[in-house]
Amino acid sequence: MKPQDLSPKEIVAELDRHVVGQGKAKRAVAIALRNRWRRQKVGPELKDEILPKNIVMIGPTGVGKTEIARRLARLAGAPFVKVEASKFTEVGYVGRDVDAMVRDLVEAAVKLVKEEEVEKLRERAREAAEEKVLDALGYGGGLGLGFRSAVSRVRGESEAEPPSQGGGRERARAQLRAGTLDDDAVEVELVEKPPPLPFMAPGMEDMAQGLQDMMGQLGNNPIVSMLGGGPKKRKRKLKVKEALDLLTQEEAARLVDMDRVVREALDRAQNAGIIFIDEIDKIAGRDAGHGPDVSRGGVQRDLLPIVEGSNVNTKYGMVKTDHMLFIAAGAFHVSKVSDLIPELQGRFPIRVELEPLGREDLVRILREPRSSLVRQYTALLATEGVDVQFRDDAVEEIARIAADVNERMENIGARRLHTVMERLLDAISFDAPDLRGQRIVVDAAYVRERLAGIAEDEDLARYIL
Repeated sequence: MKPQDLSPKEIVAELDRHVVGQGKAKRAVAIALRNRWRRQKVGPELKDEILPKNIVMIGPTGVGKTEIARRLARLAGAPFVKVEASKFTEVGYVGRDVDAMVRDLVEAAVKLVKEEEVEKLRERAREAAEEKVLDALGYGGGLGLGFRSAVSRVRGESEAEPPSQGGGRERARAQLRAGTLDDDAVEVELVEKPPPLPFMAPGMEDMAQGLQDMMGQLGNNPIVSMLGGGPKKRKRKLKVKEALDLLTQEEAARLVDMDRVVREALDRAQNAGIIFIDEIDKIAGRDAGHGPDVSRGGVQRDLLPIVEGSNVNTKYGMVKTDHMLFIAAGAFHVSKVSDLIPELQGRFPIRVELEPLGREDLVRILREPRSSLVRQYTALLATEGVDVQFRDDAVEEIARIAADVNERMENIGARRLHTVMERLLDAISFDAPDLRGQRIVVDAAYVRERLAGIAEDEDLARYIL
């Protein structure tokens, strides 16, 4: 089943595999995603009039706001970008302006579509790369006869005796595909990447990217190539496996129709793009026009036309933001949603409150997700030959201690589990190379022993991610 064909119940079920709890937020984003599918089925007379209903998620840090949005975008195959509202400034101040989030989304869309196209062309690119590697290895009948002739002249060899062809090349191809030549050395010619531009001042990243793109376009200009410019190539001596991978990437990039990629990417960004605006509560509140937060109200006013629907100029052309989905999130400890300017409040009609995580939620987080911390640490230590097994009472104890620390100190939600797990497995992680072949059972007694006094430990701050 295609992602766009998923019903709201199926979308929530998919999100449940990665994010524990927060049913209200999952329902809201599932309906928003399904409404996009419904809009595509509506007749043209109404299609452009149906706008997405933007969402505000309200809840403390570490309860799953960002993860829900990220998993939703991955599930939908949609371009996704996460930005922090506090990083933007009003037009006229030093810093990034809000249009940058739309440009970032378009870049993400181009990257996403290009990766899909490269994957489709990988087989053809691999075959072309194999031909180049076989040529470089000295087998005839491929694409590199001129190159080998030049090599022969340099070595003083006769061109009248080309390397063996036919069966020898096919045998080498079979060996290449079987991996028996992977560790052999080969010299191949690769396009050299342009050097990165020097560090730019804060707020000038977009200018730096523009200059980099302009230099790349000049390099691909046929007139520049005729004058001796263009992409520079450099010979590199590599192992066959590495050369094959690099040449495959190069060939795939050459085969991709970038005009088609850009058209598809612009369509996806405009009709399926998701922009997640984190820390929107940091720009809420009435400012007095002075002090370090002088541009907070200005950022809200600059956000208005983007969220409402406007045209933004990007290097790929004009992009309409009318049908992009905006998901804003914030803890709103100090400020309230009502502290946002009224016009911006109206652009986010759906408000969802996420619940703080308790002990039972933390237990589920350790057990249920496919990429839970318990599974991650078990897999990491298994690479050293150490078999770590967590008993059920150990998981309960870890969750109890994490919840207790959250109550006594700052409540950082599920992120506290990173703190606790890192402290718990500190000794095993350090000594893992010497424990190869051993089986270590982590139970409640071990957890209490390793984490004794953790709530009072002031040095705990160094573990917080």
